[in-house]
Order: sequence, then structure tokens, then C-alpha cells
Amino acid sequence: MGLPEIAVDYERVQVLAKERASLEELVGISHRHDKLAQEQKDLEGLLKESSDQELVHLAKEELVTVEDKMVILAEELKKALLPRDPNDDRDVIVEIRSGTGGAEASLFASNLYRAYTRYAQLQHWQVELMDSSPSELGGFNKIVFEIQGKGAFSRLKYERGVHRVQRIPETEAQGRIHTSTATVAVLPEPDEIDVKIGPDDLRIDIFHAGGHGGQNVNKVATAVRIVHIPSGLTVVCQDERSQHKNKQKAMAMLRARLYEAEEERHFAEITKDRRAQIGNAERSEKIRTYNYPQDRITDHRTNLSFHGIPRVMDGGLDEIIDSLVAWEEELALENELG
Repeated sequence: MGLPEIAVDYERVQVLAKERASLEELVGISHRHDKLAQEQKDLEGLLKESSDQELVHLAKEELVTVEDKMVILAEELKKALLPRDPNDDRDVIVEIRSGTGGAEASLFASNLYRAYTRYAQLQHWQVELMDSSPSELGGFNKIVFEIQGKGAFSRLKYERGVHRVQRIPETEAQGRIHTSTATVAVLPEPDEIDVKIGPDDLRIDIFHAGGHGGQNVNKVATAVRIVHIPSGLTVVCQDERSQHKNKQKAMAMLRARLYEAEEERHFAEITKDRRAQIGNAERSEKIRTYNYPQDRITDHRTNLSFHGIPRVMDGGLDEIIDSLVAWEEELALENELG
């Protein structure tokens, strides 16, 4: 990376920087292993040569500690050698849509939006709204937002899929439990160099933003619709008052969706057996159920249940995400060793 001919090649530097970052953990483990191996050798030599019983006793205790650390380090190495998701360090674009359940589904979509934005705040990530379609009762039929932060995709990718909620809606006079759903898409945000889009590939329309407030919502045409002609993909952004900002956000959404489509084609080339083990978080898959009367959240991939729905919906997602990280690592290890 320090070579002059490489330094002037921006795309090459980006690729090498990512490769270097992926090697840092392995190098760190290697250095720790070398240090422990030297300690182990010194202690074993001390046990052979020393006649001081008290010193021998201390050396034996220290040797057990070093050996335990070596075992832990070996497990870390196994995990570090697993193939990494190349998107893990990317920012994300999250799209939440209400599913079955009418007004209650849109309210649940709003609850999920709050959970993810609060989680992002706790991680010190930046959140920026991109597009939204509010419902009459204060929820969202659709909401799209960007989360910028190191490792955002590595944590939030487990949220992709259908979320089901079982609770008594505020609008339900008879106290009956309803089941509703919301769909979450988490798109890794690619760099411009990852997705090549030619100017002739796009049709860009400018129009007046819609929404609550009638004709006074936006007197100036600032909403942007971009159609990617080769694929037919369409994105709309109208939440900003600036046409330029709406266009920037719409292009980011389009790149993310084109990148996702390419990723899905890549996954289709992977063997069915591997796909079954690692999962592909299809939007049609029901991944989690939130049972409010029993204060229980069940993740259907790990078959684990968690309590404390108010805490989780206020951003306390780490326990659930950590369990999914461990579950995926275990499956990946089984696949590699099998």
C-alpha cells in the first residue's frame, strides 16, 4: 500500500485496505500465541531445572493458566479463520414495511424503527431518514433509513426477514390478541466503485412530495424518483426539502438494491446444503415472534426465547444479536469441519 504506483490508484487502495483490515485479527492472535508459547516453554524449563519447591509450585499454577489461555486462543483462531462476510463493515440501509394486520402492522413497523434507531444511538452510529410513508394512526406503512457506523451490517444483518407480533392492539375494544407482521430489509451500502451505473441507465423524475398536509406539504418540486432502466428497479426519496439531497439518497438506495440483487445471484451459485446452514435471510422467512402478553421474544433460527420486550424495543438488542452471532459461527464451524 505504500508503493507510489498503488497510492495513486484509489480502487486498488480500497481493496488492499479491506484485505489488510481482515488480516489484523489473525496477526494479533499470532502475536499472542507466540508470547504464550514462549511463556509455556520458559515455565516448562523452570520446572525441569529448579529445585526450589515453592517456585516449582508457582510455576505449575502459572503453567495451567497459560495452557488454559492457549485453549481459548485456539478457539478464537478457529473463528478468525472462518470466511468473513465481506459486507460486515459496511453502513446499511434499513427498509421496514408493514405486513399483514392493517393499522396494527404499521404501528409495529414504527416500534421496530424505534428499536433500531435507539440501538444505533447506543452504538454511537449515525441515523438518517431517507424515505417514509406514515400511516393515519402514527405508524409507518414504509420507512427507509440509513445507519452509518463501523460494523453496522455485521450486527443488523440478522434482522432481515419477517417479524411477527402478537398483542392486543390499542384500537381493539374487546381485548383480543391480534397477530401482525412487518418486513425488515437490511441492505449493505456499497461504495460507488462496487456498483457501476451509467448515466444512460437511469430515468430521473422530479415531482412534488406527497403525504399528510395536502398541497402545502411541499410547494417546490423536490421529490425524486429514479428508475434503473436495465433492471426496472425504482426508488423514491422525498423526505428532504432539497432536491439535491433527495437525489443523493435515492442513488444510495438504488446502489444498495442493485448490490443486493448481485449478492443474491452470488448466493444462488452456492450449494443448497451450505445455504441451508448459513441461511440467506429471505424477506419471506419468519425470523422472530414478539409475544406481548407473555413478555417473550422467540427467535425461530436459534429457537431461543428472551424476556423484556420493552427493553428490547428501546434498543436492547445485543443479547439477541450475540446469540445469533454465536449460532452462525457454530454452523459455519460445523460446515468447515464437516
